[in-house]
Amino acid sequence: MEQLALVILAILIASILNILLKKLDLPTAIGYIFTGVIVAQFIGGESEPLEHISELGIIFLMFTIGLEFSFGELKAMRKQVLLYGSMQVILSAIVFAFIANIIFGFDIKSAIVIGSALSLSSTAIVLKMLNDNGDIHAGYGRKVLGILLFQDLAVIPILIMIDIFSKDIEVSTLLLTTALHMVIFFVLLFIGKFAIDRYLEFAVKSKNQEIFLLAILFSVLASSEVAHLLGFSYSLGAFFAGMLLAESHFKYQIEADLAPFRDLFLGLFFFVVGSRIDIFIVAQNFVAIVALVIVIMALKALVIFGILYFNQKRTAFKSALALSQVGEFALAIFVLAQNHNFIDDKLANILSTTVIFSMIATPFIIKNLTSIADIIFKSPVRELKITSTGLKNHIVVCGYGPLGREVTKELKAKGFDYILIEHDLKLYQEALEDNQPVFFGNAAQRVVLESIDIKKAAAVMITFHNLEKIRLIAQSVLDIAPKAHIVARVRGEEEQKALEGAGVDCIISTVGTLCEKMTQELLYCPVKIKI
Repeated sequence: MEQLALVILAILIASILNILLKKLDLPTAIGYIFTGVIVAQFIGGESEPLEHISELGIIFLMFTIGLEFSFGELKAMRKQVLLYGSMQVILSAIVFAFIANIIFGFDIKSAIVIGSALSLSSTAIVLKMLNDNGDIHAGYGRKVLGILLFQDLAVIPILIMIDIFSKDIEVSTLLLTTALHMVIFFVLLFIGKFAIDRYLEFAVKSKNQEIFLLAILFSVLASSEVAHLLGFSYSLGAFFAGMLLAESHFKYQIEADLAPFRDLFLGLFFFVVGSRIDIFIVAQNFVAIVALVIVIMALKALVIFGILYFNQKRTAFKSALALSQVGEFALAIFVLAQNHNFIDDKLANILSTTVIFSMIATPFIIKNLTSIADIIFKSPVRELKITSTGLKNHIVVCGYGPLGREVTKELKAKGFDYILIEHDLKLYQEALEDNQPVFFGNAAQRVVLESIDIKKAAAVMITFHNLEKIRLIAQSVLDIAPKAHIVARVRGEEEQKALEGAGVDCIISTVGTLCEKMTQELLYCPVKIKI
């Protein structure tokens, strides 16, 4: 079958499956995985070239997660990363290595390799789901993220260990090389903190969305490649690149521009995962695979729950279930172990299929975490989440032109809480100089609006004069918050009629009292969005 025809068929299958799964309120990851199974097993086609491309999904995901965490926040999470993360990897590896050695009779080296691989969880699936449902900022979400970050760091010593086991290499030499690479990596991060921000600012000055997007892609991919060249994972480099921009006012616009690429390549990643499932091996070893999935996930969850036991029990329980699967990097370790004759071909296939089955089960588990926790702990607990702005009943002001300046002056004088969104770099810099609470971004993009808590806002004020942009912003706002109170400027009844049906409360004015009329509109409008 021609490659293009195969791609078209895969897209058709994925779209049909995801439409059906959406009706059952199931995540799209499942649809992509089953699409990969169907295409690989019944239609055929080489998926190896896609595997390298699909890694971009994890890279972009980790970058956008990094945007939510500054280095200060990572420092605050050092307990989750260094203590909980190290304990989870080490204890899980010991438990699984002990079972492999004592019960199944593997030699000690093979057992340690298998145990180390099984200690890792799925960054791609877990973080995507937590990011989608907002739980990345919940108490258990923070612990999950911290442990996953340490697992990414642990990949390096695991690979070093396999090299030591398979070759006659001095441990001291490898450890010294690794330490040197880590020093160089963090030096480059320090330099990058200034370089990337200046580079993006230079791209914004072009006032061309395409150039800004290219600059974002370059920053993400270059950071990932530097990390890879120094022996780290691509995803870890992308995460730190995101953190470099976490305190930048470009962050919301970057996330909005990158979201379509992230979702597309993550879909491709899950497709590749599904294409690795050999249904004949599954059929021959179905009972053994299902038993392995249940035992591995149960043991791993028990280890994590034990580590987090002295935290809130509900948080420990949800963290344990969320991380109970085995991750995508274990698949690469099993291939490497197979090449070095630590495990045979049949076992490698069985273990890889077990990993994928555990990944397939994960979306169902995470989707029902709260319900399961409610059953186990009887009384539901409302968990605190960290929001992006911390505001509610605030005013969102779009644009910092002449009218925007006057409007914000009036809002400040009347004691309103407000946030500015500006997409023009010059006006954005002027707002910064005026000590305004401004964010750089396009107010017509959903991700930007969600990031400034549009659902909790009392009103949206559009201060520039462009009917098409006003309509686009109004539609984007109403898609997220259908009862939002939107105030916009028009210059006559004709323009007001042009915006009829767009959900905009228009203000007509050709005199200097326009600003006062707009703020009067806000003073008398009801807060229509319930908290």
